[in-house]
Amino acid sequence: MAGPPRFLTLTDVAETLNTSSAQVYALVRRGELPAIKLGGRGQWRVEAEKLEEYIAGLYRATEEYVERHPFVDTETPDQPVVDEPEQAGEAG
Repeated sequence: MAGPPRFLTLTDVAETLNTSSAQVYALVRRGELPAIKLGGRGQWRVEAEKLEEYIAGLYRATEEYVERHPFVDTETPDQPVVDEPEQAGEAG
């Protein structure tokens, strides 16, 4: 019974996250994304479960960020839209 692979290459992870392999390598080397290095050639592998945990952590961090930094829509009825300041020397 074959299921999804337990371990992913950095390229696989990059495709999942829609980013570059270099970015994934940086995440691994900074210790943000858990991975293992195997074999004499030092091939990196990320466990699929660890990737899912990492993604879940990003969702939590984003939720916290949004709570601390609410989006302010400058075009809501409560706040008028501010026009661009007039350039010096323009006739008004």
